[in-house]
Amino acid sequence: MIEVSRLDGKGYHVNPHQIEYIEHNPDTTLVMLSGKRLIVREDFETIFSRIIEYRRLIGGFKNEE
Repeated sequence: MIEVSRLDGKGYHVNPHQIEYIEHNPDTTLVMLSGKRLIVREDFETIFSRIIEYRRLIGGFKNEE
């Protein structure tokens, strides 16, 4: 799970494997596989770094290298 923040500052965790894509509007929007949209404070680069860190932590790159 990666930590993200709502626009009001409240933190929560998201399963990055459930993110279908990320939109760059004025705000960063995570579009989930379920179709739900989550607007977060973090920018794309921060989210991307957290996903990479998470995948390294769980060994998610072993089959991709």
